[in-house]
Parts: sequence; C-alpha cells; structure tokens
Amino acid sequence: MHSPQHIRTDQIPGLMSITLARPEKKNALDDAMYRALTTAFARADADPTVRVVLLTAEGDDFCAGNDIAEFLAMSRSGDLPEPSAALGFLHALAAFGKPIVSAVRGHALGIGMTMLLHCDLVYVAEDARLSAPFVDLALTPEAASSLLLPARVGHARAFAMFVLGESLDGRAAVECGLANAALPGDRVAACAHAAALTLASKPAQAVQSTRRLMREQGRLRAVIDSEARVFRERLLSAEAQAVLQAFATRRRPGA
Repeated sequence: MHSPQHIRTDQIPGLMSITLARPEKKNALDDAMYRALTTAFARADADPTVRVVLLTAEGDDFCAGNDIAEFLAMSRSGDLPEPSAALGFLHALAAFGKPIVSAVRGHALGIGMTMLLHCDLVYVAEDARLSAPFVDLALTPEAASSLLLPARVGHARAFAMFVLGESLDGRAAVECGLANAALPGDRVAACAHAAALTLASKPAQAVQSTRRLMREQGRLRAVIDSEARVFRERLLSAEAQAVLQAFATRRRPGA
C-alpha cells in the first residue's frame, strides 16, 4: 500500500490544487490514493475559503487508471471491501459542490478519463490520449460514465471507447465536448491555473448554484452504485482474472 504522499494538496486564496503525484507509475491510483483524494475533496468542500479545485498531475501522464496490480490481487482473493476506497472517491467526486478544473497531459486512462466527466473545465495537451478501455480488461464502466460519456459524445463514440478501446487525442476531445481547449503540452498547466483563478474571482454562491443546477447529484450517485455492483461482479469473474493476469504479465518486463 502506498502512502498519501502520492496525493499532494496546495492552497492559495480561493483555490486548492490537488495533484496526483505518482509519476513513476503514470499516476495509477491505488487504495491509499483514492482515500487521500476523498479526504482532499471533502476538505475542499468544507472550507469556505476554497472556491475552486484544480486537479493536475506530476510527470508526463495525467493518470493511467487504477493500479492493475491491485485489481489483480482483489480479483484473485475475492476480497473486495464494500464500500471500496474507489467507490468512496467516486461518491465524493459526484457530490462535490464547487467547480473543478483539470489540466491533462499524456495518457488519461480508465478512471483517469472518467473523472474528467465530473470536471467543469478541462484543458488538455494536443497530444494527450483519453481512453476508457474497460472491456479490454474484462471490466465495465464506472464513475457514472455509462451515463455521462454517451450524453457528452453520443452513444456510438462512447461505445467505441468503452468496448473497442478507441482513444481520443486532445483535439478530438475538444471537438466532441470532452475538453475546453487543446494546447501545446507546456501551456496546459498555466492555462488551467488561469481559468481556475478566473472562476475563483466570480460570485461563489452563484457559481455553485449554477453548477448544482447542471448536475443531477442523486442520479449520478444511483448510477455510480449500479455500475459498482456490476464492476464488482466482473472483477471477481474468472474472465477478468485471466485477462488481468495476462495484462500484468505482459507489462511486467517494461514496468
């Protein structure tokens, strides 16, 4: 288990930055990171001086999804705590009451992509790669993405991303409504930070009320819970064990 040092938080007036800080593993999320993210978002929600959260990452990649080693260990053992650390984070993300701005470079895979559906402004590198190849791992979508992704990009493209494993580069993400702007990689962080500060300067209650009107939190939570039940069944299946083992074996020499 990895310590919460892999999630870093920083504050300036009006803004909390939450940074995924496990670049040596492409910021893949493990249980400790999910718990630290949940804590960070809860703290930001409760702090009246925080008006906006900026979600960013160290290294060349935003997030490679869930740690495959943890998936494989859970699949083999049949021991999946309920609620899981990941589910706790997804509930926190869906319930969060303030704007979230994200800065994305490199790969955003699985949960690294689906969490962006809960962000209000998304700035991506032109050569970023966004994908959600759940079926390739014998798994199913999470984070209410089975609802949010088709609503954003249409059924055909969402199905191709989930089932065929198709990815989008930064420009395509903007074209289909997943991101606000595609920029050279070295400009993404600054642009996202500037946008977050602009949001923080707006009337806070009006911003939060507008965001709340645009999101059906009760429906999001219900979909997250429904997805989680199916995801758990899939993760414990013999099919997923075989696919995850093959994937982990394939990756190990170059990990």
